[in-house]
Amino acid sequence: MMEDVKVGTEEFFRQKLLEAKTHFERALDCKHTEFDDLYPYMIEHPQFFWYKRYVAWSELLTIVRLCEELGIPWTEHFTPRQAEYVRKRVMSGTVLDEWYETNESQSREHVG
Repeated sequence: MMEDVKVGTEEFFRQKLLEAKTHFERALDCKHTEFDDLYPYMIEHPQFFWYKRYVAWSELLTIVRLCEELGIPWTEHFTPRQAEYVRKRVMSGTVLDEWYETNESQSREHVG
């Protein structure tokens, strides 16, 4: 019974991790996200895309932190460079410019 809960918890967090990664990548690509629906008036403001990316990055970092605290592997869902960016936790211009650099075709496939 306890093993089923552990497997279910790990699967839940893996799914949330993939959702957060997709959300960040969609924000990075200036594609529609749930954030657009929550704050449609913000599209008119130049800082909107930066803020949208910041929110998605924060969500991704939160899920990664929870995975680490629970001992759930998360790096397998990222390229080595992306995992390093996440470990550093700072969303810089380098992260924005080079997120896809090492494995662009695989990373963008699921963003759709």
